[in-house]
Amino acid sequence: MLTVTELARKCEISRTAVLYYEKVGLLMPSCRSDNGYRWYSEKEVNRLKSILAYRAFGMSISDIATLVSSESEQEQGALLKSQFHTLAREIQTLKKQQQAIVVMLQEPDLLEEKVVSKSRWVEIMTSLGFSENDMIEWHRNFERMKPEQHKAFLESLGISSTEINAIRARK
Repeated sequence: MLTVTELARKCEISRTAVLYYEKVGLLMPSCRSDNGYRWYSEKEVNRLKSILAYRAFGMSISDIATLVSSESEQEQGALLKSQFHTLAREIQTLKKQQQAIVVMLQEPDLLEEKVVSKSRWVEIMTSLGFSENDMIEWHRNFERMKPEQHKAFLESLGISSTEINAIRARK
């Protein structure tokens, strides 16, 4: 069992954040001691990790509440897909803003710069909890579902054609 401070340290967030998640009803302690201390079990640790992952996806508190309390995979999938599409629209808006800046500056070369490199992408995936095998599986699925978009994505990371071919050939 962990105290609020120990839980916060374990999950690398502030004590205040843990208390906030309790206040909004996302995370409740397993029990309270006679002196009022909150105690959290492994179940709450895992729940907090899920909450933090969903926050990293940009999910709202109300959507996170639904995600962590729902046992319906369909409902969870629908919420995550909705967030995915929201992010896609935001990305398109940001790209249009970038293009407007390029036009204003009259510097088309700015669009050629790599926004995310291979190492940064691996860093992002690792921070989301992906293992090496998870990343390989992610690439397999992307290649199977959208081969041309997968190739374009790999090129956008600045990966050599030899390495792209090796990644795409993994079965």
